[in-house]
Amino acid sequence: MAKPWATFGIDLHLEPAGPGLRRGLTDALREAVRTGRLAPGTRLPSSRALAADLGIARNTVADAYADLVAEGWLTGRQGSGTRVAERTAPAAPETLPPPHRRPAAGPAYSLIPGTPDLSSFPRAQWLTAARRALAAAPHDALGYGDPRGRVELRTALAGYLSRARGVRADPDRIVVCAGFADGLRLLAQALRRRGLDTLAVESYGLDTHWGLVEREGLRTAPLPLDDHGTVTEGLAAEGAVLLTPAHQFPMGLALRSDRRAALVDWARRTGGVILEDDYDGEFRYDRRQPVGALQVLDPDRVAYLGTASKSLAPGLRLGWLVLPRPLVEEVTALGGARSAGVVEQLTLAEFIASGAYDRHLRAARLRYRRRRDALVAALAERAPQVTVTGIAAGLHAVLRLPPGTERSVLRAAAWHGLAVHGLSFHRHPAAAGDAPDALVIGYGTPPDHAWAGTLDALCAALH
Repeated sequence: MAKPWATFGIDLHLEPAGPGLRRGLTDALREAVRTGRLAPGTRLPSSRALAADLGIARNTVADAYADLVAEGWLTGRQGSGTRVAERTAPAAPETLPPPHRRPAAGPAYSLIPGTPDLSSFPRAQWLTAARRALAAAPHDALGYGDPRGRVELRTALAGYLSRARGVRADPDRIVVCAGFADGLRLLAQALRRRGLDTLAVESYGLDTHWGLVEREGLRTAPLPLDDHGTVTEGLAAEGAVLLTPAHQFPMGLALRSDRRAALVDWARRTGGVILEDDYDGEFRYDRRQPVGALQVLDPDRVAYLGTASKSLAPGLRLGWLVLPRPLVEEVTALGGARSAGVVEQLTLAEFIASGAYDRHLRAARLRYRRRRDALVAALAERAPQVTVTGIAAGLHAVLRLPPGTERSVLRAAAWHGLAVHGLSFHRHPAAAGDAPDALVIGYGTPPDHAWAGTLDALCAALH
């Protein structure tokens, strides 16, 4: 029985054109090689396979191949087929940097907050979970599915968030999203559809989040910040507020209990919505004062946002929303989990259910706590003029500097090849009050092998 044409070999898009098939095919192949569309070393289909694909005689293809071998565009050897010939690319003209100017180079070290140590991602355990998840998944799991996300992940998250963060959740109120930004975008769209035009935010945070919200049509209004966290008394006009109550980013403060209660009371009294960003809740080092999620105080008024970006890696693009019931339908109508990959969802569900997630977090928590302690000890010895704050949790710390020195320290850091953010980088443009001089140090960012050198660069810049 003859094999169908689809099994003959690799696909090759060619459009022979010209006065004859042989010449047209030869010209098309030559042009594909000349422009680089067929890279050197690429094995071409056999003459029989290409002839079947193009619906022409095999001899026509064989003759075109022979012509191009003779011209040096292709090579043909017995047993290895016909391949694109190796060619030496013309040398690019040498470009010199402008006189008296050194070529720009990236920083040798980074303490930019926002990412974990990506070299510590549990690759082997994640691969094991992926294999198990795919082996057990029903065929329809790979379809479009529920816009809230795979039920396996929503069920695993409901159990994990309840025991680890005190969140009151059931799978029906969880919507999976492609990371925090995707979840915030969905919520901003839902709030805008409700007629809201302003979202209250903290005085310090991430400009990318503020910009995202504003692109969705909401104005951001910063709330004051003091030594006890965000001041929430001025919320009468806004219908929604975005906060990091467990570990304010970047200042590192936990929202005081009386302010938590007042915030929830405001939401009940006015019908407002609280968006709780629990971005690094897993990394709490001071167990004597555990700080759970604000959501437990009123699940019908608080939309809880979590993510795997700090606990595993931002590249997974996995986040989740635990929503008040009315918001579930509104958010899923806007797309819900359509942007989150099914395989990643199934893998994370298995990773949590098997206990691998907890084991990874315990190991990561110990490693980051050691880094934090090393940071504090090194600064106490080598930069005593610096005060370290916000270190009870998370993957970053705030280094309070002498007044008026933030810019000079940032210049010194750049000189030492260190990328770091000043506190002013995270300040809302409309925030009131004086801005303290400080650095925001992402001590979770460097890989283990670069940690010692990064710490030395930081101390040198501060010195």
